[in-house]
Amino acid sequence: MSAIEPLLRPFALRGLELPNRVVMAPMTRYRSPAGVPTEEVASYYARRAATGLGLILTEGVALPHYAAADHPDIPRIDGVEVLEGWRKVIEEVHAAGGRIVPQLWHQGPMWNVEYAGPGTGNPMRPSGIWGPADGVISFRPEGRDASLAPVPPMTDGDIADVIGAYALAARNAVALGADGIAIHGAHGYLIDTFLWDYTNRRDDRWGGDPARRAAFGAEVVRAIRTEIGEDRPIVLRFSQFKMQNYQALLADTPDALGALLGPLADAGVDLFDASQRYFDTPTFEGSTLNLAGWAKKLTGKASMTVGGVALDKARGNAKHIDDSQQSVNNLSLLVERFECGEFDLVAVGRAILNDPAWFTKAVAGEPFLPFDPASLERLT
Repeated sequence: MSAIEPLLRPFALRGLELPNRVVMAPMTRYRSPAGVPTEEVASYYARRAATGLGLILTEGVALPHYAAADHPDIPRIDGVEVLEGWRKVIEEVHAAGGRIVPQLWHQGPMWNVEYAGPGTGNPMRPSGIWGPADGVISFRPEGRDASLAPVPPMTDGDIADVIGAYALAARNAVALGADGIAIHGAHGYLIDTFLWDYTNRRDDRWGGDPARRAAFGAEVVRAIRTEIGEDRPIVLRFSQFKMQNYQALLADTPDALGALLGPLADAGVDLFDASQRYFDTPTFEGSTLNLAGWAKKLTGKASMTVGGVALDKARGNAKHIDDSQQSVNNLSLLVERFECGEFDLVAVGRAILNDPAWFTKAVAGEPFLPFDPASLERLT
């Protein structure tokens, strides 16, 4: 019997049947020139699908909006050539026996005009604020300093345009055969900065108490549901930490978290993708539950844990996050928590990026490849 046998049980996510509980996590790759997924990208996903993974969540895919993604090699989801590229990706994953869900992404405050080019406009920020000037970050301080200047807050017209871009992206994806839609609502990107009270200081329908701070995300979910119908699942990623501050808290109590997630669940989220740096870290004092555990408990929806599966990440210090890491086998702890009902699915990121055959080895109990940082810079 495999040591991860419990994770090999099937799972139904709305109308999508997963053969097991192990998911490839979304990871930005910067390998789609001018936003077009290449044959190399299709092969990258298909190789992992062929190992029998339950589901593949793609890297973040830029909405059809000028400020959605700043780097030209981030894949988009609009335009004839781009959509043909995605059609090939989806077809190759399906031919390999897999299921694939694109993660729709708007960078919001993290959109950088230096990448996008001068004259391209301002980043989208709920209240014009990037984030704190003294947060714990993983990038160079000068990168933060260049982003701190305030910009005009989003207008109602801006908000409507972005919601429409989510809807169009979802429509395009399912027309190509995508098995569902994932939404990046974490890490200090656009949806997250509506949820986070530090960056959302609005006093209209889009800001204020937790329910109003969740209203933008909820409208995005509803717009996507209208486009994709009732059979396909919607996955929403959220997090406590932000790129602007790894020590940030979206919510400091279970009640506060429930007040934010409740409207999103009611709007139609099927699976909460609870992103944290280490899956074994408790979220609130007085409980061992991780973030996925709390999402499941508070909403009654399915949840997925992610963070540090099969990797040991350095923990950094009070000023800066050290992102060095090495391969480890911590799957027994993961399975133990799964068996307690803490979460329903498990997302694995850099371990699968490092080795396309990782899932096969995990099932067979074979040793994992040592983590190679160079794997972050190539498609294997």
